[in-house]
Amino acid sequence: MTPVLSLIEVTKSFKQGGRELPVLDGITLDVGEEFVAILGPSGCGKTTLLRVIAGLEKPDSGKVVFHGEGARVGFVFQFPTLLPWLTVLDNIALPLRANRMSWSEARERARKYLSLVGLQAFEDFYPRELSGGMRQRVNIARALAVEPTVLLMDEPFSNLDPLTAESLRSEILDLWTLGVTTVRAILMVTHDVDE
Repeated sequence: MTPVLSLIEVTKSFKQGGRELPVLDGITLDVGEEFVAILGPSGCGKTTLLRVIAGLEKPDSGKVVFHGEGARVGFVFQFPTLLPWLTVLDNIALPLRANRMSWSEARERARKYLSLVGLQAFEDFYPRELSGGMRQRVNIARALAVEPTVLLMDEPFSNLDPLTAESLRSEILDLWTLGVTTVRAILMVTHDVDE
């Protein structure tokens, strides 16, 4: 297996009450072109691991290596982090604009991924006008729109009803299996054994 992503002896701790709280201790992992789920109880460092991989947190030691040119990360957060004053379409286009893509090009790409998650009829809606499951679909579309090679998912179904969660799980697996996105590897963390 040729890895898409490697973690080499990654260590991370936080200061709490004047003492060091170790969270990650020498994590070594290779992720190939596969769907990997990391299972663990709340508070064990799953989200911290994803944040280190995404570059949102710096490891105390060790390193994260993305293999291949132009590797990019998409991050599906546990709670949809949509801006309430932007439409669905512009919420998806926003990270593309942050990477200096024109509005017209960003919106065109956003429409593509909005269609992939089945919400093309809702591009002019605001987050408050959507159900929880629909907001999470927008969150997923936004992560896919950056055209990542690695998709990180932080308990993306934990706040959804069981039917919606199962439907979204199935859709993400289908999108990845069919190869209709740029994603080569998915790393998901969860505390739910069924996921």
